[in-house]
Amino acid sequence: MPLYTYKAIDGDGKSVLGRTDAVNLFDLEQRLSRMGLDLVTGAPSAQKSRLIGGGKVKRADLINFCYHMEQLSSAGVPIVEGLVDLRDSTDNLRFKEVVSGLVETIEGGKSLSQALADFPEVFSKVFVSLVRSGEQTGRLAEVLKALTESLKWEDELAAQTKKLMMYPAFVGSAVLLVTFFLMIYLVPQMTGFIKNMGQDIPLQTRILIVVSGLFVDYWWAILAAPFALFFGLKAFIAADPRAAFLFDHVKLRVPMIGPILRKIILSRFASSFALMYSSGITVLDAIRSTEEIVGNKPMENALHTVGQQIAEGKNMTLAFQEIGLFPPLVIRMLRIGENTGALDRALLNVSYFYNREVKESIDKVQALIEPVMTLVLGAILGWVMLSVLGPVYDTISKMKF
Repeated sequence: MPLYTYKAIDGDGKSVLGRTDAVNLFDLEQRLSRMGLDLVTGAPSAQKSRLIGGGKVKRADLINFCYHMEQLSSAGVPIVEGLVDLRDSTDNLRFKEVVSGLVETIEGGKSLSQALADFPEVFSKVFVSLVRSGEQTGRLAEVLKALTESLKWEDELAAQTKKLMMYPAFVGSAVLLVTFFLMIYLVPQMTGFIKNMGQDIPLQTRILIVVSGLFVDYWWAILAAPFALFFGLKAFIAADPRAAFLFDHVKLRVPMIGPILRKIILSRFASSFALMYSSGITVLDAIRSTEEIVGNKPMENALHTVGQQIAEGKNMTLAFQEIGLFPPLVIRMLRIGENTGALDRALLNVSYFYNREVKESIDKVQALIEPVMTLVLGAILGWVMLSVLGPVYDTISKMKF
């Protein structure tokens, strides 16, 4: 079915741009009419993606989708009717477009998981695999409920990370502004006075004058350097897999941040693995899926190796243990889960433990950031004051009254 780009008018008279499948322009008009939109112009699109600018599907939309479908599925409401209700109630135009596409695809004879797979920009492979497993086992409502909890945890974790970064970003900006003020305005004002004293200038003062000169002459380069470094490093990592692997390895070794990142990765692995295993997905398929979501190259390689060893017949716990990247707690819980047949519950215990550890670690790091930033600012101010006032004090002390 061709993909059409359209311009339409909604009920409030606002212009809406989008893409959707349609047989022809008449079919496009009918589909938009069911979405509460009036077609203005439409034409076949050469692009594969249905989603264009003007908004995006957020994690909150996915949480609402899973919760809404879980509630209606538990109540016995047909999937198409549930999707129609969701389409009519959502305010996000991009998500409304996605849900409309799901309705059209399911009415065309496909299952929910097959319809979700048509929107890889919104629904990940793991998401689609879990829904497919729920359909096959008759536990779709349970899977959707588990997905809701998983997405809520990811949203909470993202909020905590944002909270952790906001304060140092604010204080760091303040330190940067103060440093620029001192180096570009205050120090040059004092430099001429110090040089006219006619005495030897101390080393720290000479260093300060040189640094101030660099700020005055190359302030644009100093401001651009962090951005150039960031985008250059990002491009290098994207172009070289070895660089990406090394960068992810180094991130796990960074003081304070590295241990938190490791706990986040382990928690994501444990919760996702448990969710997939409890949904009826085999161990090997679950391991292959977790490779895509841990977000760390060394851990991805480790899980890939574990999957290969299990496929060759090795015991799962032993395969994880020999890799050397998983801590004793994870190995112990895997062993207990294997022996008792409750692998999902054992891994959920791991996830719960690391979730709590992540929250406590973030709170500790946040408590340390304030005094560290204060010390940095105090050190800069102290150095400037010592370098500027030191020669003045020496001159005054040598004067005879």
